[in-house]
Amino acid sequence: MKPDFLTVVLTSVGLAGLLLALFVPTTSQVMGEAKSFRGNSVYEVTVQVRLVPACSAGPSEDSNQVVVWLVPPKPGQVARLPTEPRYRIFQHHKMFEPRLLVVPAGSVVEFPNHDPWLHDVFSVSRSRRFDLGLYEAGAQKALTFDRTGVSYLFCNIHPEMMAIVLTVDSAYFGVSDKTGHISIGNVPPGRYVLHVWYENAAPQVLKGLQRTFFVRDDNRSMPTISIAPANEILMTGKITTASNPLLSVRIGDDDDRTELARHF
Repeated sequence: MKPDFLTVVLTSVGLAGLLLALFVPTTSQVMGEAKSFRGNSVYEVTVQVRLVPACSAGPSEDSNQVVVWLVPPKPGQVARLPTEPRYRIFQHHKMFEPRLLVVPAGSVVEFPNHDPWLHDVFSVSRSRRFDLGLYEAGAQKALTFDRTGVSYLFCNIHPEMMAIVLTVDSAYFGVSDKTGHISIGNVPPGRYVLHVWYENAAPQVLKGLQRTFFVRDDNRSMPTISIAPANEILMTGKITTASNPLLSVRIGDDDDRTELARHF
């Protein structure tokens, strides 16, 4: 009868030697794991933006709400995190909170009604046209935003309510604070196309700000990006109240303006 393999090994090297052989990795394994760890390094990318109105002698003191995101240039290399959280826009005090929400394509956005009255959420934007219908206090509705682009949201009952969902083809994005600072975390090294969006900037201006950016250990900060806001409002909505007499929204498509007018 053939001797048991484990018995032979124990006899030859002893129990301690067997445990050492089983649990101590080889030199090649250690090097491979270290190489894999370095290959999975991620960085924090910082961007500085500033708004420079054409009629102003200098930059604006408030450079808030500018969005920047990084997209791999090759098709099929869309930057995504393994899992995406569900996003929320609250309806509270006859307002959408937050007013601007950035989500990766395919994300679910929930709309809980925290007011004591009925609300609705609808959009006539090309990127996502929908109408969730009326729903009562304490209720919630949700929608998947699966196409990239800007969606302007409104409420059929309260025309002063407006919010924006910007759907991007990346998980690597950030929104500027008042000083114009943007921080994008967990970005793997590599080549990306940097995109910029600002509510009151013309599409041709934003397109001109696109650029290639290489993320690596010695290159994690972008030079300051200057944005010239538009001097005109592309679409004017309904007169609401004396304190907020005009609802102004940038929607550059005439069909979108016509559709929105029908709702009010």
